[in-house]
Amino acid sequence: MHSDVIVIGAGIVGAACARALTLAGRSVTVLEASAAASGTSGQGEGNILVSDKGPGPELVLAMRSLLLWDGVQAELDDELPTTVRAGIPGIEYDRKGGLVVALASSSAGPLLDFAGTQRTAGVEARAIEAAEALRLEPDLNPALAAAVHYPEDAQVQPVIATEALLASARAHGARVRFGERVIGPLPGAGRLAGVRTTAGTHTGEAVVLAAGPWSGEVAAALGATLPVRPRRGMVLVTTRMPHRVFHKVYDADYVGAVGSSAAALQTSSVIESTAGGTVLVGSSRRQQGFDASLDLEAVREMAAKAARVFPFLADASVMRVYGGFRPFMPDHLPVIGADPAVGGLWHATGHEGAGVGLSLGTAELLVSLMTGSEPAVDPSPFSPERASLLGAGAAA
Repeated sequence: MHSDVIVIGAGIVGAACARALTLAGRSVTVLEASAAASGTSGQGEGNILVSDKGPGPELVLAMRSLLLWDGVQAELDDELPTTVRAGIPGIEYDRKGGLVVALASSSAGPLLDFAGTQRTAGVEARAIEAAEALRLEPDLNPALAAAVHYPEDAQVQPVIATEALLASARAHGARVRFGERVIGPLPGAGRLAGVRTTAGTHTGEAVVLAAGPWSGEVAAALGATLPVRPRRGMVLVTTRMPHRVFHKVYDADYVGAVGSSAAALQTSSVIESTAGGTVLVGSSRRQQGFDASLDLEAVREMAAKAARVFPFLADASVMRVYGGFRPFMPDHLPVIGADPAVGGLWHATGHEGAGVGLSLGTAELLVSLMTGSEPAVDPSPFSPERASLLGAGAAA
């Protein structure tokens, strides 16, 4: 089977790339070893955040992506009218806003300083008094040292959004093949001519690798080096209840955990409600390969910290605990662009926990690079050839 572009991975980044490429007039085949959103995309919270990113290229891409997310719900409703008429819920895109709190006085200064740097980069970051924080979140622990409101933060239901983006890509001609794991390249004249899978071969002019934390393994199978490795995380899900959490609320130490490269367990409080009435409680980070065993140490720490932010959660019932693997990059930036060693191979991976939020901007940037059009953001910080990745492959 021949396509202009083969996309490896049917998570939200791969789905967004497939849709953007079909809209650009390319024929596309998506190859997925399991099912849509079966990896990182289906095991997270659906965050679309600017609040956790300091000034720099990732924030620029996040702000661009946020603009795209603002319009995609309406676009998908227009493109998939039968889905809407069937009563299937939309992607649950919600500009609910974020609230970052410091419960310890030692965290207040760093939180307010960080918000100040974000404002210089164009983020709406409002330092507010405890009274206003409690008006926004009445059940919040009143012992606040500082609080910052981020009206631009949003959330989406990641599995539904992935499925919708794939359905849109299909509606524009894309083919999607589930249960096909890529096992090697089809060499051409100095470049990839396609890929071999567990079910056969696919030829194409270009291959886009969007396999999340498995991208390093797939890249190696295709003859490339990519220092992506898995970073485990856990989420607790409460039973349904009347809505008592109205924003994405997290403790100030979350930003430090996101930016850390430590392999040991790190936990911080991240709490938000879903449209279905459950409360999602995170977050944890630990580098332990693809070990998927239940991390009780992380679960205990997350539950205890969440109850300090929202004391009512101490009496909440947890109905489910799940974990997933984020695609970690040593310099904390995604890889978007052409592989420097393997002709015809392109990367769209390494977003760690920000893949949902950055997916649309990533797809737009990738298509710009592949078609030679003017990109909306500077692509150089995300290049697979950037200086900050030199030697990282060996270290990984």
